Amino acid sequence: MAKSKKINIQGNEITIIAQEKDDYISLTDMARNQHQEVVIIKWLSLKSTIEYLGEWEALYNSEFNYTEFGTIKNAAGSNNFVH
Repeated sequence: MAKSKKINIQGNEITIIAQEKDDYISLTDMARNQHQEVVIIKWLSLKSTIEYLGEWEALYNSEFNYTEFGTIKNAAGSNNFVH
């Protein structure tokens, strides 16, 4: 079972979720607290992020759509790429 706690960094509250031996830090909290939600949008548009997410899905999603992912991956990084 995952356990959630909050830490305070320079006056900003950030959620950390502990699950088994791993800790997950909320990127949303970090961006929101910096008033820069656009940080996540930009991160999700990076070709390297798209490639990472594709690898993750290939490993853990038995219904992963490789064909559709190929289309998304090829468009990632271009000026007109919108996720």
